[in-house]
Amino acid sequence: MAVYTEVSFAQAATLLSALRLGRLTALEGCSSGIENTNYFATTDQGEYVLTVFERLNFEQLPFYLRLMKHLAHAGIIVPDPTADAAGNLVHPMHGKPAAVVNRLRGAFELQPGPAHCAQVGEALARMHLAGQSFDMAQAHLRGLAWWNDTVPLVLPHTTPAQSDLLQAELAHQNTLATQADWAALPRGPIHADLFRDNVMFETLPDGAARLSGFFDFYFAGVDTLLFDVAVAVNDWCVHFPDASTDPARSQAFLAAYNQIRPLTPHERRLLPDALRAAALRFWISRLWDWHLPRQASMLHAHDPGRFESALRQRIAHPLTMEQLAL
Repeated sequence: MAVYTEVSFAQAATLLSALRLGRLTALEGCSSGIENTNYFATTDQGEYVLTVFERLNFEQLPFYLRLMKHLAHAGIIVPDPTADAAGNLVHPMHGKPAAVVNRLRGAFELQPGPAHCAQVGEALARMHLAGQSFDMAQAHLRGLAWWNDTVPLVLPHTTPAQSDLLQAELAHQNTLATQADWAALPRGPIHADLFRDNVMFETLPDGAARLSGFFDFYFAGVDTLLFDVAVAVNDWCVHFPDASTDPARSQAFLAAYNQIRPLTPHERRLLPDALRAAALRFWISRLWDWHLPRQASMLHAHDPGRFESALRQRIAHPLTMEQLAL
């Protein structure tokens, strides 16, 4: 969450007061992530996250915020955006759209085990079911169209072997998108970025970990639900740094998801292709952020190599439901 737009203490205090969230006592810029400007804000009433959006505009943003509010009201543990007196969830800040949400309790789990993965799989399935009744639609902005537009921009920064792999996999995904089985996949609002650092866990008195929520819906959009599953599996259920599959965590995640929302026959068959698609998407975006970065006062771009490895693993060692006895 790099800081591109500097928000002063006084500016944040004015906004939080207008939203009836109390008197601001502390404001801290966030350095993780790379898309938006984020601050942790503490008031005498609670803890919040103030986000200034650097790419999403005033017209696009209501989809994301209304989706979060819809999910929160459906019992999914996600941040609930705060409305002003007129009911607006989007607030201007330095001529850019901004939002304020409650800060979730807990901490990241960067070394998850099967129990963590099972909870994430279950939560994602429940989110997908709750999203079916959401009445707004907006395309997934980092989907196939964006891959086609962005690959030509990053190719000059790749080696010949990387270039060949990027172009071959992009061609594979374009062909896949024309097939009837892919068109028949269930669709709906997806998170599209459910990585380990977007999920919080609390430690219970007995030492067990309990999922306390997930956040950062600003890559969300309407797409295949299977793609959302694949994005999460590619992060939660692999070994670093080679991105090889962890069978126990994969089995736990997919079994828990399947228990809540059973995968269709098409989804089961196309899981290996969806895992490749998810790896490709994040390799492209990390190449873009790494080689064509924006200026920010706090910015930590992610190494693209992780998802190059993930794509090579998914091609060489396809993961199927049958391998996991599911």
